[in-house]
Amino acid sequence: MFHDRGDFLTFLYILKRFFYKAPYELASYCLMTNHFHLQLRSTDQPISKIMSLINKRYADYYNNKYHLTGQVSEKRYYDHRIHSPEGMIEVSCYIHLNPVKANMVTNPEAYPWSSYRDYIYDTRPYEFLKTNHILKFFSGNIAEKRKKYKQVIAERLTKNSELPQFLSAHWQFFILTKNAAASYRCK
Repeated sequence: MFHDRGDFLTFLYILKRFFYKAPYELASYCLMTNHFHLQLRSTDQPISKIMSLINKRYADYYNNKYHLTGQVSEKRYYDHRIHSPEGMIEVSCYIHLNPVKANMVTNPEAYPWSSYRDYIYDTRPYEFLKTNHILKFFSGNIAEKRKKYKQVIAERLTKNSELPQFLSAHWQFFILTKNAAASYRCK
């Protein structure tokens, strides 16, 4: 799904382009080699439409670059709703720790294709990325909130935490894989 730096950058560019066409808010993301995670919401368009547009545009790019045809992902995206502040934080942590759990890096800060660095440093000014949707749940000024988020991530590193079983009426968490997709459903 993502083979080189150009693939990752193209996907981020597609997210940016669709932000202008069908506005959405992305609370956190992580692009892995065979799947991606997006914690997002939209008030203007159905999430399914946004995901369809993003997936189609990326498939067009990918197929053209690698001289392939057909779908890039094996299955349709999976989603679930998050209903609580705790759920928002937990899902964001899960997303940011994904490269660590996959043994790609030992610290999420070392992985360049996630929003984690934006949380602790505010490094990239993507208009579609709204770190405040997670950081607002922490007390203090922005520097203190960033430090507390980093501490939560550090705590999760010492635990073998899985995706929490929380479900906001507006936030959805997506997983799309090229291989076998894992389904996270909460009632």
